[in-house]
Amino acid sequence: MTVLSRRSKLWLLATVVLVGAQALAALLIPRGYLLTAFSDILQALLLVSGTLALIPNASATRGRIRGFWILMAVGVAFWFTYQLCWIYFEVYRQQELPALFSGDIILFLHIVPMMAALALEPERQQDDRTTRLGSLDFVLLLVWWVYLYLFTVTPWSVYPNELAYQQNLNTIYLAEKLVFLAALTVVWTRSSPSWKTIYGQLFGASLIYSLSSYVATWAIQKHVYYTGSLYDIPLVVSMGWFTVFALVARGVPPRQEKTSKTGHGVWVARLGMAAIFSLPLFATWALLDRTAPRSIEQLRLLLTLGTIMVMGAMVFIKQHVLDRELLSLLRASQHSCEDLKRLQAQLVQSEKLASLGQLVGGAAHELNNPLTAMLGYADLLASSPLNDEQRSLADKIGYQARRTKTLVASLLSFAKQAPGEKAPVDMSALAQTAVKLFQPQLRARKIEVRTRLTTDLPVIRGNSNQWLQVFMHISNNAMQAMEERGGGIFTITTERQGDRIVIEFCDNGPGARQPERVFDPFYTTKPIGQGTGLGLSACYGIVEEHQGKISCHNCPQGGAVFRIELPAIDASDSLPETRAAGAAAGSSTEN
Repeated sequence: MTVLSRRSKLWLLATVVLVGAQALAALLIPRGYLLTAFSDILQALLLVSGTLALIPNASATRGRIRGFWILMAVGVAFWFTYQLCWIYFEVYRQQELPALFSGDIILFLHIVPMMAALALEPERQQDDRTTRLGSLDFVLLLVWWVYLYLFTVTPWSVYPNELAYQQNLNTIYLAEKLVFLAALTVVWTRSSPSWKTIYGQLFGASLIYSLSSYVATWAIQKHVYYTGSLYDIPLVVSMGWFTVFALVARGVPPRQEKTSKTGHGVWVARLGMAAIFSLPLFATWALLDRTAPRSIEQLRLLLTLGTIMVMGAMVFIKQHVLDRELLSLLRASQHSCEDLKRLQAQLVQSEKLASLGQLVGGAAHELNNPLTAMLGYADLLASSPLNDEQRSLADKIGYQARRTKTLVASLLSFAKQAPGEKAPVDMSALAQTAVKLFQPQLRARKIEVRTRLTTDLPVIRGNSNQWLQVFMHISNNAMQAMEERGGGIFTITTERQGDRIVIEFCDNGPGARQPERVFDPFYTTKPIGQGTGLGLSACYGIVEEHQGKISCHNCPQGGAVFRIELPAIDASDSLPETRAAGAAAGSSTEN
């Protein structure tokens, strides 16, 4: 339901009063200068009213809906400009409009912006790419309509022939109005209810104008028309209707609809191509038309040649824009394909981890029993009479058994897809602990460890036992790779990058054979019986559980790099106890 504001109602009432005044003037004022001046000025006021009523509609909207109202306002403004020409001749100079008037092109072209407004199809959602390409098609059609006027009408004003001028002008103007009404009918029938109201008002105004214009042309040919006569009443009604059209549209909030049509906007481009292909036909017509003088034939051929060059340049520009758009779409498709492949790889990895979780869950349950026995025997051994060295060894056995039991519990938690207990963890302190744990093995294998650890690194929220497992697995793989070459350098780096922390493990060994597969369950390059291929897969699951990312790649100079990215948390108050907890395992190992 249309709801008009008080201001719109007053504006609407003023429009009705002006239309009524024109009707009374046609009935009461005799033919003469007074009636002519009154009618010309009143019609100009109605067209100004229509233009001013359309402008707020444009300022209150955005995108292509704004473009629709701007083009409508431009069309009515052209009409108003043509009406000023009538005022200049009939009111100011007190003479009739010239029969061969070059300003007739303004009246002819005032419908073209309205056609472009319909071609925008503001009731449907479009992307920016479609809008850009459509704009070029609109300009192409505008050039064609200008060419059509210059080809059919202008030659008879350059080489004066009043009868031919009027016949050609009336013919192409009628054709233009019929095309506009046909396009408006198609758009009207396909639009949503809110836009049907808007298009219905526009159709009514345009239909009344087309009929009144046709009747006025007939009256002029019969020499019974004069300004302000009864023939002007339907014309004035159509002028006032454009104000009604703009005011009613304010009370009907237009909405854009989503469209699933893949051919949306194609018909505009096809019309543009048809306009280009019509140029040779017009040139052929100019050559075969024996009724036109030779000078008009040459003028038409020159106009056609110039238009072909202009429209050809526009097609070249459109093709250039289209090529850029296609390249952009191709790059976007390539990125989408790569993202899809990564997603597929992650889904496959998740399925593998789900299967691995079931296997690990059963194995972990079986490991708990012997571990419990080992802990009991270690505690009994530590409580027996032993010397200091033997007691130290018994304590270390108990510590490693407890650590193994904790890792098994973490595996069980991972297998059940239940998050383990998490607390703030300092990864630099944890990396130092890991280095202390595998330091004896590094010396035996002639491997030098270099650490570049950030001391004020933000903490993460995680499970320290799980992360110790990750560090040990990655380090063990690096040590085994460098052992084949008789030693090497193993580097551990921690740093902050924005709101994330990065841990890198780098070795100068032979590198990974297939870096993209190292996290696959049961993937291993070790001989049969020496590796199960489950360690790095478990690491991948732990990193994913902590909302992080882990990747592997080979360095150009040799060796493999494992990179872990994790989200940091603001836990400065927990940092001291976290670092102390992270270093506790290292202290126990040294004692």
